[in-house]
Amino acid sequence: MFIALSYCKASGIATTFSPLSSLRGGTTACPDLSGKQSTSKEPHTRTSFNKEWKFFLGDEPGAKSPAYTDSKWRKLTLPHDWSIEGKFNEKNPAKPEGGGLPTGIGWYRKEFNAPTNFANKLITIEFDGVYKNSEVWINGKYLGKRPYGYSSFAYEISKYLKPGKNLIAVKVDNAAQPDSRWYSGSGIYRNVWLTSSAKVSVARWGTFVTADQSGQVQIETQIQNKTLKPQSVALIHAIYDASGKLVLKTRPTPVKIDTSGNLITSEDQIKNPTLWSVANPKQYKLVTQIFQNNKLIDAYETKFGVRSFRFDAEKGFSINGKSMKILGVCLHHDLGALGAAVNVRAMERQLEIMKAMGVNAIRTAHNPPATEFLDLCDQMGFLVMDEAFDMWAKKKNKNDYHLNFAECHKRDLEDMVVRDRNHPSIILWSIGNEIREQFDSSGIAITKELVSMVKILDKTRPVISALTETDSTKNFIYQAKVLDIYGLNYNHKKYKDFPKNYPGVKFLATETTSALQTRGFYDTADTIRRWPRDGKTKFTEGNKEWSASAYDNVSAYWGSTHEETWKEAKKYDHVSGLFVWTGFDYLGEPLPYPWPARSSYFGIVDLAGFPKDAYYMYQSEWTDQPVLHILPHWNWEQGKSVEVWAYYNNADEVELYLNGKSLGKKSKQNDDLHVLWKVNFESGTLKAISRKKGKDVLTTEVKTAGAPAKIELVADRSKIKADGKDLSFITVRVLDAAGNVVPNADNLVDFKVEGNGFIAGVDNGFQASLEPFKANYRKAFHGLCLAILQSTEKVGMIKLTASSAGLASSSITINTFK
Repeated sequence: MFIALSYCKASGIATTFSPLSSLRGGTTACPDLSGKQSTSKEPHTRTSFNKEWKFFLGDEPGAKSPAYTDSKWRKLTLPHDWSIEGKFNEKNPAKPEGGGLPTGIGWYRKEFNAPTNFANKLITIEFDGVYKNSEVWINGKYLGKRPYGYSSFAYEISKYLKPGKNLIAVKVDNAAQPDSRWYSGSGIYRNVWLTSSAKVSVARWGTFVTADQSGQVQIETQIQNKTLKPQSVALIHAIYDASGKLVLKTRPTPVKIDTSGNLITSEDQIKNPTLWSVANPKQYKLVTQIFQNNKLIDAYETKFGVRSFRFDAEKGFSINGKSMKILGVCLHHDLGALGAAVNVRAMERQLEIMKAMGVNAIRTAHNPPATEFLDLCDQMGFLVMDEAFDMWAKKKNKNDYHLNFAECHKRDLEDMVVRDRNHPSIILWSIGNEIREQFDSSGIAITKELVSMVKILDKTRPVISALTETDSTKNFIYQAKVLDIYGLNYNHKKYKDFPKNYPGVKFLATETTSALQTRGFYDTADTIRRWPRDGKTKFTEGNKEWSASAYDNVSAYWGSTHEETWKEAKKYDHVSGLFVWTGFDYLGEPLPYPWPARSSYFGIVDLAGFPKDAYYMYQSEWTDQPVLHILPHWNWEQGKSVEVWAYYNNADEVELYLNGKSLGKKSKQNDDLHVLWKVNFESGTLKAISRKKGKDVLTTEVKTAGAPAKIELVADRSKIKADGKDLSFITVRVLDAAGNVVPNADNLVDFKVEGNGFIAGVDNGFQASLEPFKANYRKAFHGLCLAILQSTEKVGMIKLTASSAGLASSSITINTFK
């Protein structure tokens, strides 16, 4: 029998109350968990607060006052990123490293009716993320400021509400630049919510559920009491499996709630639990209910997963007792042409593309992500390294978070952990990336402080920091001796001897590679190049195309090619896994090129979501699905010597044919990850066939394309929700008369939309394109571009027509539904 303890948060004094017993379904004397015995109104609601905002770009200090007139302000629906709507300009204060887009100051205002019976309720406004330096007023009353642009935060507004109309005003100040080392976006770029609950209720993020592989469940419940008087209530927990079946229910537990609230801890057992895993990401739902005088006054839902995992210094990573290499990528938070504004479908598409490549883990580089992103990782089966900071007290940019670290780091780190700790996908807390206190003795004290903060809130997950200094005597974060795992960025040649140099230490490659590629661009493949050569030499080795070869032979000087890195990581069991920099190109940090380059070259997938060739190397290594991919395209000068590569798996060999003539069979030798042929170009068809034990596995062809003749539109989904948020990503392909993609086509494509939708963004994946993302046109890049259609809230259809001078146009219809 487990005796639960009630803790007064302020005093820490423990008191016992009646034993907690559990029931396994069936009838019970417990109150009806449906809540039907309460009033007809929901006891705890969380509703979207995104619609009907007004926005002004510029500083309007008077806008915090309800008397201010905003009739000429722009009307919009959140989430909103005003930077992505701007024009690229080298002189924008964020500089190319920040994406070359405008920042500044903006104001948001929203008028709304107070919820009914608000005087007897606890009303809270929740912001999932505002970039940055947000200040909030309700009816002219100042609520507070949050400098960190990636933190979620909330303000209680009950006491400031009045019957009828009320006014929320938000100032967002992203003017001080340079700030971020990548594109941050500007504005209320994540969702906003209005919550209503009883004054005695489960606190925001107030539950913490831990469950091991045996099904042993521990539940911590933080109950808040805003009545200013002690209250007697009864607490009930019910757990449902993924199908909605009730698998555990507790008897009512009497609790006396102090004026400051209580932390209630209970334990129980789920019989024969379904374990959450990458392959089977099944979750449970906890419903926590509070009753007072047999009336339901609060109901709070928490999703969680039952799973166990382990890092081992010799054997690496395992989950639920099964060894597994962490095959991860780092992802920044922007969504390409959509900017930083959160959109669930756009994030889901990114994760789908990564999953198809074989990715099983994501590092949220280098900040807390949107909660919706973590929800998707839970649902789709991704492990997550949840990261807090890119810097501590020592700066990387003049106006970055180092200015706020001393004042804000405790609140920001604790909020991240408490917000995210129920996600089964999260296996690591990262307290920092390439922190400069590595090289300063202050790193010891700060590391100890941050790790202690995390461990107080969650002892179930290891804490890590992504390090670069490999000499342990010079690395003061490592010398703190409180990190659970050694996280190393780059330095792939040090993987082999890590157990010898760090005996008994668990190891993870937290950031690797930094290879540079431009989709569809190919030059010499016979040498590996480091662009730039070092951190001091001016970069002069580039080309007039502002591109990097899509052969895997270029990387930043601190990194390595995809193949160089993976060959080392796959060899050693003690390497728990790796996070490749990066899964997708991202806005900002356009190394190695200067302006007009404005987005990164690091991605395995380009900014528009089109895979580069390295994608198929990983797919051949990280998945069991048959893969055969040949590169490059087959449009060259007659007689030119072209190096043809093939990535393949599930086969012994690949045979290459040119216009029906065999060019020979090739097999991977030793640790090869591809095979190659040097071929003198002649127009026609390049065909590859992979074989296993003499039997054909896959066949693929690349044909010489003729002149651009027509447009083809391909939708990732032909049906989307009429919710004003859902998206269909339309790939635009420029084809020759025979239907081949023209690899060097750069035709300007115009778009026309009819029906119940609009263009949310356009892109082509070229890192140095200065065309706007918010437009009804886009030039193709190496034969492709992208149009993103967004639904309205009306059911019907969206028709997109794409046209270009001299080409046959094309149309596609997307249906919308409720």
